[in-house]
Amino acid sequence: MYFDLPLDQLKTYVPPRSEPAAFDSFWQNTLAQARRFPLNPVFERVDVGLARIETYDVTFSGFAGQPIKAWLNLPADRKRSLPCLVEYIGYGGGRGFATDWLLWSSVGYAHFIMDTRGQGSAWRSGDTPDFETEPGNPHFPGFMSRGVLHPETYYYRRVFADAVRAIETARAHPDVDGSHIGVTGVSQGGGISLAAAALADNVEIVMPDVPFLCNFSRAITITDTSPYLELAKYLETHRDRVDQVMETLAYFDGMNFAPRARGSALFSTALMDEICPPSTVFSAYNHYAGPKQIKVWQFNHHEGGEGYQTREKIKFVTAHWAR
Repeated sequence: MYFDLPLDQLKTYVPPRSEPAAFDSFWQNTLAQARRFPLNPVFERVDVGLARIETYDVTFSGFAGQPIKAWLNLPADRKRSLPCLVEYIGYGGGRGFATDWLLWSSVGYAHFIMDTRGQGSAWRSGDTPDFETEPGNPHFPGFMSRGVLHPETYYYRRVFADAVRAIETARAHPDVDGSHIGVTGVSQGGGISLAAAALADNVEIVMPDVPFLCNFSRAITITDTSPYLELAKYLETHRDRVDQVMETLAYFDGMNFAPRARGSALFSTALMDEICPPSTVFSAYNHYAGPKQIKVWQFNHHEGGEGYQTREKIKFVTAHWAR
């Protein structure tokens, strides 16, 4: 069932952005703090039983120098350094097994998969704890309201800083062509992709599928589905914190990262998506500054295009990075 704006209105939906005056300086300072710690990339070759894909168990220093896990999959028969897609994971999931991530190395590219700190216990396992560096606030179960009273303590500050450091780590591997980097992810992974594309240098390709973390103020009022529901439930209890929470969320809104990203972008959305409503996706898409296109799946929910979208992404990437 359709519940959001009709498609013709979505295509022209450009809501005003509530952007903090300190947005850029906040993120510059955040990344400067993260970079005070050595990146310390460690690539440990592991045998996972694959004949044509070479796998590395990766550790690097993310926000506050804390260790973040990742996988790097490479085609075993490579003859040169390769363009690399850095992938971020959906809400609640972790990096799982390296054999869960065979698509992009099978296509012929390097594929770097970042574990999401503190997650990885809902639908795919993870290996990275979340080390909070400052006291946070009481929060509704989940991650959406963790530290949400202040931008400095909000959970996604740490995650987005990790995401930029993941790109830097991928570039540190000798068989990755650091001049050709793309980012991708589904749902939360799509939202992280938008942030990383805006904050990291020279990201050429951006592929957010049904992205989460966009237009918070609309999302939490038109859907009662988690994870956005976590914020609504928090504010239901903390009635006096609405303005303070919305001020924090503006620093993490994909709508505010979109005008700062320049890579060629392929978005996707689904018109029946109750988790990431299409108007929230178009909020970021219509503000996106780089070359862009969007694939709309008219009769799908949060699963989006699945294999159909994968085919679109392969065509999109290979058109940019001819093998």
